[in-house]
Amino acid sequence: MKIVLASTSAYRRMLLERFGLPFETDRPEVDETALPGEAPPATAERLALAKARAVAARHPDALVIGSDQVAHLGDEVFGKPGTVERAVAQLQRMRGQSVVFHTALALLNTANGRVQQGAVPTTVRFRALSDAEIVRYVDKERPLDCAGSAKSEGLGITLLEALSGDDPTALVGLPLIELARMLRAEGVELP
Repeated sequence: MKIVLASTSAYRRMLLERFGLPFETDRPEVDETALPGEAPPATAERLALAKARAVAARHPDALVIGSDQVAHLGDEVFGKPGTVERAVAQLQRMRGQSVVFHTALALLNTANGRVQQGAVPTTVRFRALSDAEIVRYVDKERPLDCAGSAKSEGLGITLLEALSGDDPTALVGLPLIELARMLRAEGVELP
């Protein structure tokens, strides 16, 4: 079956390429706004499935992968900052704190309608960063398109004291251990 990544994220595409399987990408047109009173993990899980469903009709007989990540400190959510000012403000708020990056995954088999869902939380403890460190980091890496303004796969790793979770790829945006399990359940041979 054809595999479709319901995302145009370069980070997710690079992660999925690790499997060495042919796949396509398709942009899901999904409003990523949290629902009133929705907990951050529930938002990520709802959006992962919504992304898969948004492109499913265009890809019959395919395995469609949807993923979403929400970074949060309690109920305070840190989305994609979009601007340097917001990235600096997010990192100032997160310094010295433990932030959960909740990465949700959905795999939709469009041939039979079967849906598999999972989620992998990663707890990230940020160092007590100075304003100068934050500004230098944002200047060098420009992390404007990632939840929480820190790219652990790049220079952002220097901002951290520790991280814990079951899958290091979840923090980058696509939990490959969970995805491999789901794909195998659909008959995809890995490795």
